[in-house]
Amino acid sequence: MATSDTSKTDGSGVLKSLGNEDVSDIQVYAEDEQPPNSQRRHKPQFFRSTLFQLLVVSLCAFSAPGIWSAMNGLGVGGSQSPNLVNAANALLYAFMTVTCFAGPFITNIIGFRWTLALGSIGYPLYAAGLYTNNRFGTIWLVYVGAVACGISAGFFWSVEGAIATGYPEQHKRGRYIATWFSFRNMGNVIGGAISLALNHSVQRKGQVGYQTYLGFIAIQCMGLVFGLFLSNPEKVQRDDGTKIEAPRGIDWRTELRVMWRLARSRSILLLTPLFWYFGWMQAYPGTYLATYFTVRARALGSFMSAIVGTLATWLAGVLVDIPWHKDRKVRAISTYVLVAALNSATWIWAVYIQNEYRHTKPTLDWANQSTFARGFGLYMFERISLAMVENYIYWCIGNLSDSPGDQIRYSSLLRGIETAGVAVSFGVQAVPTALIVTACINCGFWFAALPFSYYATVEVVRKVRKPAL
Repeated sequence: MATSDTSKTDGSGVLKSLGNEDVSDIQVYAEDEQPPNSQRRHKPQFFRSTLFQLLVVSLCAFSAPGIWSAMNGLGVGGSQSPNLVNAANALLYAFMTVTCFAGPFITNIIGFRWTLALGSIGYPLYAAGLYTNNRFGTIWLVYVGAVACGISAGFFWSVEGAIATGYPEQHKRGRYIATWFSFRNMGNVIGGAISLALNHSVQRKGQVGYQTYLGFIAIQCMGLVFGLFLSNPEKVQRDDGTKIEAPRGIDWRTELRVMWRLARSRSILLLTPLFWYFGWMQAYPGTYLATYFTVRARALGSFMSAIVGTLATWLAGVLVDIPWHKDRKVRAISTYVLVAALNSATWIWAVYIQNEYRHTKPTLDWANQSTFARGFGLYMFERISLAMVENYIYWCIGNLSDSPGDQIRYSSLLRGIETAGVAVSFGVQAVPTALIVTACINCGFWFAALPFSYYATVEVVRKVRKPAL
């Protein structure tokens, strides 16, 4: 059974003994152990339960990054000019990379609740910039909104990942992560439905109607309100009675030392190529959609990508959680093989289709099914593959440690790497760069990440199987 020794560990030995400056007070139990009577609880209060906390962070994910994804799901924010929005997104993710790495330091000062709430305030400013550009041709507010969103979103990303992966009980994490992503995808569903209703008759390339953004802005303003309902880790009640404390007031030098040790850990190094790939490839689907599809086809793409993405993320979550096989290693590696095969086939297909389109330069609309189906099908599979990778890598993070205090460090490091990849990718795409080049680079990064991600899977399963100290 776990003991409350003064020397703590995250399971990999990275956080062992920092003298009197302790960074984690959590007690962890093996799967076949029970907490002592002093820690057993009756049924948790709903508003303090891990389910309620998951619903709070999911609603925030829906209203802030979910609606942001809905706008970009229209193809570069629904704009007629891919270059402007790609440049703004590169700027956004550059700022976001910095603030994502700074997430643990901010959370240490103001706590999880306020970091989540305040992290959502930049999103409606981003949408406002796209609205004024769409309606009045204003450019400067697009960049101001991108900077504001980048600064706040970095804090949001670091803390939401820690909540979704660190708050739930271990045996629920795959499904809870799927729920989190489902709410985020619901932003795409609603946003896509709004856009499709407003633009269903527009059978040409160009920008979406400016009315589309008004609904987006209204929903995004709710993120701040939803975030205030979150409980900080020490107040959360798990149904197995285990504590999930994440101490605050840690000296910044201690925090920096812990972050540096984690950055050099085997788990982080093995997951880095996969997170870089995941960030890098995100600029391609939206630019592809804006380049070849009519306005109403882009709206349909935004709507449908959320639906297939939700189904895909649940498939990945269920495969690692539900005991269809008694050995968790078998479940994890089987899920990895499925994700790997689907992504590999998708990018080979993407390079083939993109090579054709660079010569034919089609305008695709559902009125012409013979040409539309192939191109649209590729976009759907790109979104399915992206969703399965996203769920799987956060399942990996969620099983590296049981403490939200450690989870926010893992999330900040890996999401910082991810946002750096996104920033570079949008910057390259804004030059602009031929889509065949981008597709080939995406394919190359994916195959380069494959062996590292396999060994990361084995490492994560080994941590899960280790008995508690």
